[in-house]
Amino acid sequence: MATTPKQKLAATNVAQASAESPGATDVQPAAGASVGLIHFALAMGGFAIGTTEFATMSLLPYFGRDLGIDAPTAGHVISAYALGVVVGAPLIAVVSARMAQRSVLIFLMGLFALANGLSALAPSYGWMLLFRFCSGLPHGAYFGIAMLVAAKLVPPDKRTVAVGRVILGLTVATIVGVPMANWLGQMVGWRWGFAVVALLALMTAAMVAPYAPRDRADSGASPLRELGALRRGQVWLTLAIGAVGFGGLFSVYTYLADTLQQVTGADPHALPIVLAVFGVGMTVGNLLIPRFADRALMPTAGLLLVYSALCLALYPLAAKHLWSITLDMFAIGCGASLATVLQTRLMDVAGDAQRLAAALNHSAFNAANALGPWLGGLAITAGFGWTSTGWVGCGLALGGLVFWAVSALTKDRMPSAANHSSS
Repeated sequence: MATTPKQKLAATNVAQASAESPGATDVQPAAGASVGLIHFALAMGGFAIGTTEFATMSLLPYFGRDLGIDAPTAGHVISAYALGVVVGAPLIAVVSARMAQRSVLIFLMGLFALANGLSALAPSYGWMLLFRFCSGLPHGAYFGIAMLVAAKLVPPDKRTVAVGRVILGLTVATIVGVPMANWLGQMVGWRWGFAVVALLALMTAAMVAPYAPRDRADSGASPLRELGALRRGQVWLTLAIGAVGFGGLFSVYTYLADTLQQVTGADPHALPIVLAVFGVGMTVGNLLIPRFADRALMPTAGLLLVYSALCLALYPLAAKHLWSITLDMFAIGCGASLATVLQTRLMDVAGDAQRLAAALNHSAFNAANALGPWLGGLAITAGFGWTSTGWVGCGLALGGLVFWAVSALTKDRMPSAANHSSS
């Protein structure tokens, strides 16, 4: 079979990335695979993950009623998934240190398909909790390793763009996948909403198997080497930026439905539209912002935090009208590209412990998913109103900016990475 120019470029990019990364594995692109096709295959997994993560919230009334539990109890199913992400991300990254990245990705999507398929068959609340916990286990490790693979396929000055392409799968899921799963849940039953995610995961594994680079396990890799990431102060600071700074988005997003009804006075049917616009904002942000980040990574992260703080501060004013809150949610969604920027930052500071650092980024964002709604709920309970979540979010974004400033000021004094490497 003749080699196309795109395939030659993919091979060249892989060779460059491997050569510039002292700890990199020997990676060879699969025959017939272009960089774009590989990125698409990896993004498909992000689409499956994003669909189940967000659609579960919209399917909650349906499976809650069918399993004989009330709404607050059904909410524990969502918490079980988040717990699975927090536990699974570092655990799988460390345990799989000596495995080839392609093999791990296929295994993770297989596990994700199995767990979501079992969720569709859950006979009781207890089993549903277990299956959703298992569904969350591959989440962070998949994204972490998929982004490392995506970044290897492009020159160093295109890494953030490559990472953004993988995350695009998740952002597009908020526009297409979540409404699709919700529609299936309403039309033919909630179990089909999880079944279609299992199918998407199998499709991802079927694409990753032939097209992902056929790397070999790094002979020098080990669980102890991956745990070395925890000794680097810059890794912890980068994780703190995400865990705190990203919490502002979740503070607003969690209580958006109530705000639309109680403050804006919008029709309930307006919620899917506003959520879709938010998803479009996330997608636009991940298409545009990485191009700036590849030129100036840390300045882009700092500007994103300032931008997010301003958008969140405007939220209480914007909530008075449907058109203005919709525009503000679009703007807030654009700021979600911070996740992409921080993922690349971790590649810079993690040294030869790339897998664990990359996976921990998603644990950090799930911590933000817990912190933001909790603080927002406290403000609402204290009587400050539904729109107070905007001020809470603004404070969290500024809190993330403080960690960003400490990271920028101490980058030459704190333990970091002597050079870029890949697991």
